[in-house]
Amino acid sequence: MSNNARPRISVRLMVVVALLTAMQIVISRHLSISLWNMKIGFGFVPVMLAGMLFGPLAGGLVGGFSDLIGALLFPIGPYFPGFTLTAALTGAMFGWMLHKRQSFGRVCGVVLFNQLVLGLLINSFWISVLYGSPYMGLLVSRLVQYAILVPVEVIVTWMILRALSPMKNQINWNY
Repeated sequence: MSNNARPRISVRLMVVVALLTAMQIVISRHLSISLWNMKIGFGFVPVMLAGMLFGPLAGGLVGGFSDLIGALLFPIGPYFPGFTLTAALTGAMFGWMLHKRQSFGRVCGVVLFNQLVLGLLINSFWISVLYGSPYMGLLVSRLVQYAILVPVEVIVTWMILRALSPMKNQINWNY
């Protein structure tokens, strides 16, 4: 296999992924409201941007690395790799759904999947495993958080997408 057959990742893309990772850590750990089983904030924005602008791999890397590094530098509780997996999948889903084609329906779909399946169902399961809490009780207690987060995330994601749309042809996003 020749050297040219491997995909190349530019230094520029690595720097942007690192900056978005750092932004996510700061926003998520320092500019959000966290309770033991709930978090409300805008930490999804850098992850969404990475996925939307650079694809599922970049979104997954920003999501996963920011969760891992954030948990090591600013622990909220014990580190649990399930949350890192969920964070990486969240970024990958943003990239898979929004990198090439954007529409309001796709924004709604990815936000609903990320928030309800990955956030509510899977992260509640991780909390249940980690703390020995009853799963159904966690689901019920976290419903309010997701009832707030879903419309907020749809609106913010759509606004960012619309704001970046005119710049698509002016900026070379292919790093």
